[in-house]
Amino acid sequence: MKNLSILIPEGDCSLVNIEGTHQIFTEINSYLASKGKPRLFNIQLVGLNCENRLKKGFFKVEPDVLIDEVEKTDLIIIPAPHGNMKKALELNKDFIPWLIKQYKAGAEIASLCIGSFLLASTGLLKGRKCATHWVAANEFRAMFPDVELVEDKIITDERGIYSSGGAYSGLNLIMYLVEKYAGREVALYCAKTFEIDIERGSQSQFIIFHGQKEHDDEPIKKAQEYIENNFRDKITVDRLASMFYLSRRNFERRFKKATSNTVVEYVQRVKIEAAKQSLESERENVNEVMYDVGYSDPKAFRNTFRRITGLSPLQYKNKYCEMHT
Repeated sequence: MKNLSILIPEGDCSLVNIEGTHQIFTEINSYLASKGKPRLFNIQLVGLNCENRLKKGFFKVEPDVLIDEVEKTDLIIIPAPHGNMKKALELNKDFIPWLIKQYKAGAEIASLCIGSFLLASTGLLKGRKCATHWVAANEFRAMFPDVELVEDKIITDERGIYSSGGAYSGLNLIMYLVEKYAGREVALYCAKTFEIDIERGSQSQFIIFHGQKEHDDEPIKKAQEYIENNFRDKITVDRLASMFYLSRRNFERRFKKATSNTVVEYVQRVKIEAAKQSLESERENVNEVMYDVGYSDPKAFRNTFRRITGLSPLQYKNKYCEMHT
């Protein structure tokens, strides 16, 4: 039997992550019992204190055990803490040595949504890939520059350390772990029972691009604002660099450092974000949107759009346009 430890972080955190994980793994045990097979998981809620009050005291969660009562576990799930992330990490810093100890003893660790911040705080993600909610991507990069954030991914698997994209996409990681621990048959049963799209691998289509401006490089901020106000025009790196009296090489270096995007990537993402908003309206067709955001080559527009969102412009319009809702 595998020991499953679902953490109960101090402070406010995602009840959905806790209850959803507990419910799915409990259902696995019930399903196996119906087949005359033994339970696969010993499921425990693990905390730092005897209870935690969530959602301004509306809910109370009582862990089954405290961390010092868990000698060894096999799989640890980290739900998403809420609120100010630095304060949340301070509240939960006592989990860190325990997580490191369990991982070194052979346990696997999975973070759901912005539970990635607590996971990254252990140092175990250094030099590894990690996913998180796209809303928190800029903050995550700033706090953990030695972790390779893959903003578009729903699931990462890095030698026994897992992470998921934002919000309910954590269910996709749970299904991934169900298949790994219990097999494809059980995973398909759970996917059908809980109506989870088991194969979804990207959160690109959900990302709303807001350029990273939480930095102190004022010329780069002004360059970002210029791009966002003039994205329909032809914008070159050389022109931008000269506008702010910088060499092209220095400008590109500073831009990438400040925004985590190259200049060309930033221009493309601003254009595609504008295109997405237009496609969500029934007023314009794909070609009209393409020209409106400054593209003249349908193939280039389509390829860039698909690379950033995971969908073609027409697929995006069919999925999100007002007349389809």
